[in-house]
Amino acid sequence: MYNPVKPYKHEILKSIERTWRTPYVEVTRGVYPLIKKKSAYAKYAEVDHTDGIGTKGFYHWKAGTFRAAVLDALAMNLNDLALVRAVPYKLSNHITAPVEDARVFKVVQAMVKECRKRRIAMVGGENSFHNTTDGLDISMTVSGFVKKPKSNVCKVGDVLIGLKSSGLHSNGITTVRKVFKNKTRPEFTVPTKIYLDAVLKVCDKHQVNGMMHITGGAFTKLEDILKGTDAEIRHPRALKPQKIFFDLRKKIPNKQMYSTFNCGIGFVLSVPKREVERVLRRLPASAVIGRVVKGTGKVRITSGFDGQAVVL
Repeated sequence: MYNPVKPYKHEILKSIERTWRTPYVEVTRGVYPLIKKKSAYAKYAEVDHTDGIGTKGFYHWKAGTFRAAVLDALAMNLNDLALVRAVPYKLSNHITAPVEDARVFKVVQAMVKECRKRRIAMVGGENSFHNTTDGLDISMTVSGFVKKPKSNVCKVGDVLIGLKSSGLHSNGITTVRKVFKNKTRPEFTVPTKIYLDAVLKVCDKHQVNGMMHITGGAFTKLEDILKGTDAEIRHPRALKPQKIFFDLRKKIPNKQMYSTFNCGIGFVLSVPKREVERVLRRLPASAVIGRVVKGTGKVRITSGFDGQAVVL
């Protein structure tokens, strides 16, 4: 039975206080934590981003893969914050589960551990318990500061570089459930790869004109950074789709695959030709996937499944 007293409340509060030692903010304990940015960072513009793990939480709750679930929630926010070159410094979260028990505390502990690694202060949160749901959900709002705001637009002549995904990531899971029904596979709970740190290092040293996290909408997301240009992509052997995508492709046509799933490429950078080799050296598991040409915002892909042309 649900306990409105929330038996893990004090353990959770004590745990999250371990994230409050960061170079970015001072946090004061109170009814609600008071947050003050340290003077060295107070001058920078800020950005907030909110996202969660969605339907994938069904598999995480069933498998007990709580650290992977936390990594998924972080990745969905941090990878998007990379598009504006933001350094994350605090977050608030909302955890929803079917029942209140020690598993929720394990989720919080995993979140604390990952936030401490990244010097992100956990400054707010809520746990809710819905006996009408059959899975876990973790939603977050992550705040970051941006030292040098820049536009995020591909330029004609740019080369497109893809970064390898870890698999399904956290998108298209509703479609996965429709295809596989009650079947479960280990690939369903592999966490989303976090690209933020590597991307920020590249942006600090090299010119990057456009970037996109290949998440909901998959490669159609590239249309947001194509202004008077088209993206021409040939799926390289080095970033071949993982087996799970080939299995999905048996049931789903090419166009739906590339507008639903990352198909092995989780992040894309658009860089000038002169920067290509240096950027590739800084990014493990990366490869050239195409180019930017004059156009009207189309994404043209040579399928990594069968070589057919796909236009999004």
